[in-house]
Amino acid sequence: MPVHQRRRRLSPADRRAQLLSVGARLFAARPYEEVLMEEVAEQAGVSRALLYRHFPGKHDLFAAVYRQAADELLAKSRFDPADTLLEQLVEGMDAHLDYFVANRHAVLAANRVLAGDPVIQTIITGELDTLRGRLLGVLPLADETARRAVSQVLGGWLVFVRVLVVDWLTEESCTREELRDACIGAVLGALRPLLPADPSADAAAGPRADPSH
Repeated sequence: MPVHQRRRRLSPADRRAQLLSVGARLFAARPYEEVLMEEVAEQAGVSRALLYRHFPGKHDLFAAVYRQAADELLAKSRFDPADTLLEQLVEGMDAHLDYFVANRHAVLAANRVLAGDPVIQTIITGELDTLRGRLLGVLPLADETARRAVSQVLGGWLVFVRVLVVDWLTEESCTREELRDACIGAVLGALRPLLPADPSADAAAGPRADPSH
């Protein structure tokens, strides 16, 4: 059916949301270089001119898609002090792995194809900084010196996790649960010398298995 017959009148905000949804689906399904703006317009039922009014180019569309995904992931990673550290880490890792697995091509594009892009890197850095701040907020820290040390460890760990997960998306050398547990084990071990209580004390039996994965 021609574009003009399928087009629906939407508010600018609703149209942008629709275009982001179509873009997210296409970037998740295929490598970045195979996604064409013409196809985004066709699947959204709009003219290319209208698409370009919202997003001047494919990079702009991808950046908006990835920023929205980062915001949604952060919304799912609100750590609850009532939970144990292990429970919070498992929940946060599961939320991120769910997205990474479902959107493999988009994640690889952000971390490989566009690895040097300042806009994409700002989104990634902002997400990692927010996650580090939230983890700091639920950890028992004796003083500012301990906070600085733990902050540094968490920053390094978050980068380690991202690199490891991106490599795993390229070649799945272990199961998803093994990857998650390895990442969690790494940070628990790194934090042990810096916290008043052993952060892995509640992990003696290993992270809880999630039957949904």
